[in-house]
Amino acid sequence: MRKMIHVATASHDALLTLARETGQTFQDLIDQAIADLLKKHKRPVTLKDMLRESLAAPPAKEAGRPKRPRPA
Repeated sequence: MRKMIHVATASHDALLTLARETGQTFQDLIDQAIADLLKKHKRPVTLKDMLRESLAAPPAKEAGRPKRPRPA
């Protein structure tokens, strides 16, 4: 899937320089930055991570109204 994002000129230039220095592509650096951001916020990065997290998560409680005792 292809998406377009806006990157500040200074950030773009810095990333291109880093890409040349490290021998990586611009896309590799962006993918790495997004993966790091997701990990920082404890979000799954890959499908495998998503499946593992869904199996480990306890079942969600019903989102309905809380039950109140009926008056006697």
